[in-house]
Amino acid sequence: MADDDKRVFERFQARFPVKFKDTRDDYGTSVFLRDASAEGARIASRERVFLNDYVSLDIKLPDGFEPLTLNGRVAWIKTLEPDTMWDVGIRFHKVHLLKLNRLYRLVEVE
Repeated sequence: MADDDKRVFERFQARFPVKFKDTRDDYGTSVFLRDASAEGARIASRERVFLNDYVSLDIKLPDGFEPLTLNGRVAWIKTLEPDTMWDVGIRFHKVHLLKLNRLYRLVEVE
């Protein structure tokens, strides 16, 4: 682990479609989960988001159950493609080990 990485929980890659809702709008499926940990997630978004905005992620998982919903705050934003794609860090309000276990099990299988 790098000295500047202060994560308590390890981040794992998870690539699933996400329905993204912030305080302004519902962005549908123009957002994709890139990786996650118990404390946060990284998403790729074609819609502009704003630092410190509160968001809700509905992650569509291939297990046949309802989407996995996680709530958090935009912690950082990086431009991937100017004015068309952003890399966004979400910090969850609470650590959701049981919810993330569902996601992690599906990633292990693939």
